[in-house]
Amino acid sequence: MSTLSFFGAAGTVTGSCSLIEANGLNVLVDCGLFQGNKATRALNYEPFPFDAESVDLVLLTHAHTDHSGLLPKLVKAGFSGPIYCTEPTADLLEFMMRDSAKIQESEAERRSRRNQRRGQDEVEPLFTMEHAENTLKQLETVSLDSWFEPASGFHVRFQNAGHILGSASAEIHYKDASSQNTMRLLFSGDLGPDEKSFHEEPGGDAGFDYVICESTYGDRERDDYTLKQRREALKRELNAGLERGGNIVIPCFAVERTQELLHDIGVLMERGEIPGATVFLDSPLARKVTSVFVDYAHTLDDIELPENELFRNPNFRIVESVDESKAINRIEGGAIIISASGMADAGRIQHHLKNNIWKRNATVLFVGYQAPGTTGAHILSGASDVRIHGKEFKIRATIRRIGNYSAHADQSELIDWILERGPVVGGLFLNHGDNEAREELARLLSERGMDADKIWMPHFDESFDLSAGTPQSKGRAKDKPGSMRAGFDEAELTRDWYTEYASFSIDLSNALEQAESDTARQEILKRLKETLETK
Repeated sequence: MSTLSFFGAAGTVTGSCSLIEANGLNVLVDCGLFQGNKATRALNYEPFPFDAESVDLVLLTHAHTDHSGLLPKLVKAGFSGPIYCTEPTADLLEFMMRDSAKIQESEAERRSRRNQRRGQDEVEPLFTMEHAENTLKQLETVSLDSWFEPASGFHVRFQNAGHILGSASAEIHYKDASSQNTMRLLFSGDLGPDEKSFHEEPGGDAGFDYVICESTYGDRERDDYTLKQRREALKRELNAGLERGGNIVIPCFAVERTQELLHDIGVLMERGEIPGATVFLDSPLARKVTSVFVDYAHTLDDIELPENELFRNPNFRIVESVDESKAINRIEGGAIIISASGMADAGRIQHHLKNNIWKRNATVLFVGYQAPGTTGAHILSGASDVRIHGKEFKIRATIRRIGNYSAHADQSELIDWILERGPVVGGLFLNHGDNEAREELARLLSERGMDADKIWMPHFDESFDLSAGTPQSKGRAKDKPGSMRAGFDEAELTRDWYTEYASFSIDLSNALEQAESDTARQEILKRLKETLETK
């Protein structure tokens, strides 16, 4: 008997981490950082619900932080085995791991200074640069479509997932000791859409015992589009934004999304379809990642510029220093500012939002998924105010969104990919998706002929006994008393107390501002104080 456990990305699209226990071997597929609201991010600081020292090897599907970001923490906790990935993934991680470690160390230092002023204990970083460097030493690169045997009797093949540079699905074969049957498992990783710059559409073999598939866009369809149509949509948004007279601020993920965007903007400028505005790329990580894409330019599909001109438009300004970043804030209009993070929750993008979101002639253009509870999701919700760095700002800028830059397969593409992997004898596990997305995808798959009893939506920290027949749930892992994971409510993945507090603060501020007189404002505060005193 073998066991499959889901220690992240169950009911959410973050923190991907699955553990296979078979024939005395412990294999981790991905080990991602939790991103989103404060309660979700707090999970990063909880102990792993498994013994890190007992993990024999890691299969890493791609470099995105929600799949790779806790690998240094895993190494810190005692994992010393190999981490298998594709060569482009390893090259991306050279920059991403160090960047993440730098953020963890600086964030811990900032919080420690704050705690010191309050008479509280110092904060230890989630991991340090030393742990990141050790993690990089444990990377082992393998080629797509080539079988390898990382442990005796355990065979793995990475196949193109079409998501980002180097992304892969992981096909795993091993003989189950109890039944002597050869088990065939397929982990989708994150799947790219059929129509996407740089990469071919995802593929793979057919006929598995178990398929573990992401479901990020399981409840939504993008409009049918071609890359030409997507570029036309971008042209309309950029021209409209520049005509308003203000800056265009684009929160953008540093890996892949930024490079696609730069490519399209470069094409539009080369053809004279948008004005020659200055384009600032203000993300140290995106700058470094772009250099990796240049190295792999010969492998990329659908490039409409010569390789030696890729990302090198004379209107592009690649921002290096903090002082250069601050100088952008003096520009009143006519600039296109691309910056991370993609969900507007941290990093330099927050400074650009603070400087522009309250201006009526500015534009904020979203080009990627915004997880529930993030600043980006709040802005897109139609809110009139937003809280950034503890301060409230009126949202007066024009808020726009282009959905066709997603690196994820949409609903129909996910359904087609899953059905093409059939027959699935044992079961399909839908992970890496919000519950609504998973439920809708499961419903549609059953309508298309898949046995509904074989579609599983694992809960957070849930484990399953696998066999050649039907999986059996073993329930959620029991953690030590006091662990946040033990009693974690999946509802907190979308809305936690901090989100409610931020929303309440804005509502209170608006109520006080709109009150007819100072006397009315005093009355509001009096009633609030009375409420607090009764608790």
